[in-house]
Amino acid sequence: MPRDEEVRERTPMIELTRLNKKPLVVNSDLIEFIENAPDTVITLVTGEKVVVLESAEEILDRITAFRRRLMPASFAMLPSPAIVPLKRDQPDDENE
Repeated sequence: MPRDEEVRERTPMIELTRLNKKPLVVNSDLIEFIENAPDTVITLVTGEKVVVLESAEEILDRITAFRRRLMPASFAMLPSPAIVPLKRDQPDDENE
């Protein structure tokens, strides 16, 4: 069974803070857009709105950091490319 930190590394979640200082974890794949007006309002694809303390820039930085951590693991899961010898145009011995 995977450890909690392994699961956390694979899920697209970012940790944020509600206005009442309570922690909140948001699936970054579900964010439709982020507004700074004057509080930061995150609108999810479901239409739900979440108001957080972090700025839009901070949220984007966290999403970017998460995805950068994910990239090496994603590439590791790709199948190795098949090694195919190059076909070279070689003169036909009979026609020389």
